[in-house]
Amino acid sequence: MSTPTDPAGTAAGIAAGYASTGPALELGSVVAGGVPHPTAQVRVPLSMMTRHGLVAGATGTGKTKTLQLLAEQLSAQGVPVVLADVKGDLTGLSRPGEAGDRITRRAADTGDAWAPTGYPVEFLALGGLGTGVPVRSTITSFGPVLLSKVMGLNKTQESSLGLVFHYADAAGLPLLDLKDLRSVISWLVSDDGKADLEGLGGLSKATAGVILRGLVALDDLGGDVFFGEPEWSTADLMRTAPDGRGVISSVELSAVADRPALFSTFLMWLLADLFEDLPEVGEVEKPKLVFFFDEAHLLFTGASPAFLESVTQTVRLIRSKGVGVFFVTQNPTDVPPAVLGQLGNRVQHALRAFTPDDATALKKTVKTYPRSDAYDIAETLTSLGTGEAVVTVLSERGAPTPVAWTMLRAPRSYMGAVEAAQLQAAVAASPLLATYGTAVDRESAYERLAARLAPPPSAPPAAPAPEPVPEQRREPEPRPRSRREPAPEPGVVEQVLGSSAFRSFARSAASALGREITRGIFGTRRRR
Repeated sequence: MSTPTDPAGTAAGIAAGYASTGPALELGSVVAGGVPHPTAQVRVPLSMMTRHGLVAGATGTGKTKTLQLLAEQLSAQGVPVVLADVKGDLTGLSRPGEAGDRITRRAADTGDAWAPTGYPVEFLALGGLGTGVPVRSTITSFGPVLLSKVMGLNKTQESSLGLVFHYADAAGLPLLDLKDLRSVISWLVSDDGKADLEGLGGLSKATAGVILRGLVALDDLGGDVFFGEPEWSTADLMRTAPDGRGVISSVELSAVADRPALFSTFLMWLLADLFEDLPEVGEVEKPKLVFFFDEAHLLFTGASPAFLESVTQTVRLIRSKGVGVFFVTQNPTDVPPAVLGQLGNRVQHALRAFTPDDATALKKTVKTYPRSDAYDIAETLTSLGTGEAVVTVLSERGAPTPVAWTMLRAPRSYMGAVEAAQLQAAVAASPLLATYGTAVDRESAYERLAARLAPPPSAPPAAPAPEPVPEQRREPEPRPRSRREPAPEPGVVEQVLGSSAFRSFARSAASALGREITRGIFGTRRRR
């Protein structure tokens, strides 16, 4: 590794590229000549957080602590945050950190006036599996593309599933949970629904069987609790605390860590839902929200071209809605090039080159960084200590900053998991629990199709003949109405229901309801 002849001057020169006149997130201090320089600060402008980013590095190099550091500072500046907690060790964001010798030394090395601080955290759990407010989606909102990714369908099967969604939308069959989708497919391949199946044109019985088997497997993985109502509203991710700090929505995934395809795709649904719901805002001084996508490699593994294209388009366009997206993964090569090219802020922890594949990945990573006169980037990346990273971000004018070997600041919240009792108390006190805590199963496709297949009710027994009325008590027969006498006037309700104007309105309303479900980038429902 090259050693600068003037480490302090080198550090100051690098830090000059990170100067910011507006609010910024403080990452740490420049390391030059093998030592940190506390006066040479590395920061990322708050306005550039919508240009997206990457936090990468081998296991145990400090990625989680970097995510914690970024989330804390965003919250402190009033920006809501959504993050995935796969291992459960980000729950400590909710309580102040604990001082110690290592913290004191790190604070001195990074020029940080460290103080223990807890942050406003909302704990969420997919479908209520785990400790958190349940997050659910209806099947129709999730859409065929994301659902195909979860089930591992091929391109043909994904297209066929899209036709099923189209049929359900047009037929007015709400798809709220898995049994709704199963019932629609079963109907289409039944004798009663074969005419509807022929109308679709692209769904064979064999493909329908594959999809049905995939739904059964998804049910076994816990999909029965992920899909349903009440459905999560993106507005509840955009909240600030009474003191003005942004609420950190932590999606606890440790209970579903063995179902990576399910939870990674569910996180993508949250991001896609944000994209569909939020208005265009253009360039902003600070983000409306920042989304951290942990274990990002799980999202892209085995993904179809249509899925990758949708992810790329979402990441590219969501910036104009004031949302920043950071992917957190072990290696930059885990992220497809089309997505990686949109990530303007890079925090790269140590990489290991133990295998030929590792060495190849290291070479590819080095090529994505600006040229540096201060460091041999390849050598630096394999020499970084825990809590150190190679950083380059976008400056206030949108240009890449110089590469900086950075000693990162220590998080101010607790670096570890909180006690289960404390976590449960936080969830029980959540104002969102009243809205999302109890699952709802209203009438949907399953019930409506079951009603179609139900046998008609048997005819009621004949009423007994009336007893004869004595002649002297018989009432006189009413006088027949003359043809010239007018018929009785219908009531107001009958007049309205029978009018041609009402019938025309009813047809238009039914047609409008049929068009109400329109679908966005992932085939997810676009709300109106």
